[in-house]
Amino acid sequence: MEVHFAPDVEKKLQDLAALSGRGTADQLVRDVVEGYFAELAQTREMLDSRYDDLKSGNVTPIDGEEAFARLKANTEAQRRRR
Repeated sequence: MEVHFAPDVEKKLQDLAALSGRGTADQLVRDVVEGYFAELAQTREMLDSRYDDLKSGNVTPIDGEEAFARLKANTEAQRRRR
């Protein structure tokens, strides 16, 4: 498969490849795409696991207002500790 980039993007890829020690822009793009798919698979696995936990009743969902209130309380508690 061949992917074509605009000249300015290709230049940025070549510069970044040289700075990062990846060798070529082609290798950099391959590494980025492989990393993206690995992260995507990991995210999918996590979401599936959490959905299974919800579906089985192992965890109880909370509504958005309660989640926001908890985050706000945690943030305020951390600020007070400083």
